[in-house]
Amino acid sequence: MDTLLIRLIAPMQSWGVQSNYTVRDTGLEPSKSGVIGLLCAALGRPREADVADLTAVRMGVRIDREGTLRSDFHIVQDVLDSDGKNVRKSSIVTSRYYLADAAFLVGLEGKHELLNELQAALQQPKWAIYLGRKAFTPSQPVWLGDGLQVDTSLEQALRAYGWIVRWREGSTPQQVRFVMEAADGAQVRADVPISFAARRFSSRRVHVGVWEVPSAVSAEVL
Repeated sequence: MDTLLIRLIAPMQSWGVQSNYTVRDTGLEPSKSGVIGLLCAALGRPREADVADLTAVRMGVRIDREGTLRSDFHIVQDVLDSDGKNVRKSSIVTSRYYLADAAFLVGLEGKHELLNELQAALQQPKWAIYLGRKAFTPSQPVWLGDGLQVDTSLEQALRAYGWIVRWREGSTPQQVRFVMEAADGAQVRADVPISFAARRFSSRRVHVGVWEVPSAVSAEVL
């Protein structure tokens, strides 16, 4: 198997998986549905398109910089009542959460042909790429020139790749948190899209832990 690495850095990101109408949550790292949505935008796939080939890849995330959880609110008008027939006359206040200044290295393990297609699409995306919401655009390119790691497992690629953020001298972390898709993972996350159009999702298992940072991983110092 090969692994494709992508970089997700932005002033604001949001990766909600349990949102209801008035509260829009965010996870502490990218969801699989959010990343697949980003890939669909790069490929130019509409919401009705089949995403089975993309959900089949195994995903992992290395959290190079934990984001700060923030929230804001939005006023929404012309909202349908629960019966889906009548429009409310009053406005509704919704709370929306996001991560500020987070940095994630995402790995996708799968077949070379698909990953090669994704790498090309991320370099020249057909539609705009954003990180969870249309207002949250990347501050650095998602595409990495050396992101396609041939004959490299997901774990190997994520552990060996250099930092995607810069650190002040002497402040480089000795550990880094990761979230790795695994059949025997202790946590269950319902973020595998079956259909974006119908908003149907299935579940996967993940393992969350911490890696010691090998000395071979170089850090760019401010």
